[in-house]
Amino acid sequence: MSNTPTSPAAAPAHDENQLMTERRDKLRLMRQHQAEGKGVAFPNDIKPAHRAEALFAQYDGNTKEELEPLAVTVSVAGRMMLKRVMGKASFATLQDASFGPSGGRIQVYINNEGVGEDVHNAFKHWDLGDIVSATGTLFKTKTGELSIHATGIRLVTKSLRPLPDKFHGVADQEVKYRQRYVDLITDEAARKRFAARSKAVSTMRSFMVDNDFLEVETPMLHPIPGGANAKPFVTHHNALDQQMFLRIAPELYLKRLIVGGFERVFEINRSFRNEGISVRHNPEFTMMEFYAAWWNYQDLMTYTEDLIRHVATQVAGGTVLSYQGKPVDLSQPFERLTIREAIIKHTDAGANVDNAAWLLDALKRLGKHSAKDKLEERSLPSLQVTYFEETVEEKLWQPTFIMEHPTEISPLARANDTRPEVTERFELYITGREFGNGFSELNDAEDQAARFHAQSDAKDGGDEEAMHFDADYVRALEYGMPPTGGCGIGIDRFMMLLTDSASIRDVILFPALRREA
Repeated sequence: MSNTPTSPAAAPAHDENQLMTERRDKLRLMRQHQAEGKGVAFPNDIKPAHRAEALFAQYDGNTKEELEPLAVTVSVAGRMMLKRVMGKASFATLQDASFGPSGGRIQVYINNEGVGEDVHNAFKHWDLGDIVSATGTLFKTKTGELSIHATGIRLVTKSLRPLPDKFHGVADQEVKYRQRYVDLITDEAARKRFAARSKAVSTMRSFMVDNDFLEVETPMLHPIPGGANAKPFVTHHNALDQQMFLRIAPELYLKRLIVGGFERVFEINRSFRNEGISVRHNPEFTMMEFYAAWWNYQDLMTYTEDLIRHVATQVAGGTVLSYQGKPVDLSQPFERLTIREAIIKHTDAGANVDNAAWLLDALKRLGKHSAKDKLEERSLPSLQVTYFEETVEEKLWQPTFIMEHPTEISPLARANDTRPEVTERFELYITGREFGNGFSELNDAEDQAARFHAQSDAKDGGDEEAMHFDADYVRALEYGMPPTGGCGIGIDRFMMLLTDSASIRDVILFPALRREA
């Protein structure tokens, strides 16, 4: 038998309800036997000592003749993905949680001599998807496949629902997201993708700690939403009898810690924004935000570049990646452009980049804005950033830092000392998507209060994403915050790149979905 992972559904399709009825009947019989003292329906004393991948790594290089005198005894457990009954002998392929060339699968050979006639006969009635344990001796079949000659085999967990045939097509794609547990059972690529995510997060954490950053945790429930221009989720705290908000960003709490004397802090955790869902947006998403005293936005860009390169090397095996069939080169220095420079480089605007009337007319021609966007009231820097978003953003395939965002849309960033209409801020773009946002922090308490007042006015004017006035944060700044740089990196989008995933839902274990009917 081949050890190549195969779809579990080689048999003809049956009505799922009928199959479940048959499996429940089998479980009912197992419970009856348990009541008669003939075993346990759901045993809890299983302790497998080996995993498939480790066994293949250690013994697959041995020949049949070399392996036989070693008499290697092993115990394994996993989900039965393949089964073949051949009269006096049977084969089962068990899948465990290990990764590698075998796909975490190993074949078990069962016969009367090894496990006894009664156990073998019982095995013949087990189903694909059942969780099974086996003990026995390693050997190689005539075709050279590493296998286990079972001396014992037990049904550990009865699977009541049959595994699906395959996953393909739009409808099945939603099943993969909605029933991620089935996706992980049947698709090794999915298991590897989420293992890569775990490794990426742990690598980021280690990198931060190695660079003297202190990991902290800040509140998920905020009395005032802040830290980003976004629409929050609203809830109510009964004991406090007050409205609360799921955080849209941890920024203001992390900067309070800088005020308190922690000079380098970071947090890896969830943020929530009550906005659209798309291939690049999920209302619940994971970010890493970090803040360092005595850094400015230039320092942040250098550090972020090093971080991304390091994680890519550890997780993807290098810094030259392929995303959706196109190369992405993280090995070269990331390009740094102002918004103005990016427009000139990637469009035919030319000198018109500084002409507000031309930009306004160009945006109207694009037809993506309505009267409520109030384009006519926008400043030149604001029109430039809007034009950039509409015409340049998607062209930034290779890593590019875009700098100098307008002060009016960057209420927490330090303004440029010589051009106060723009800030010391950057956004990192890769594959036409924003991956990170950072800036030299505004540490002037009076300026911050004035910016908050302007945001409050915008909110009163109907801007649902404008920030609230956070009096306590202003009070914290009044105690004094050293010059500081801060950055947030979207881990979900980063994982899309590292795993070559087309949708953010492919890298989130349980993405937001409409409730099932």
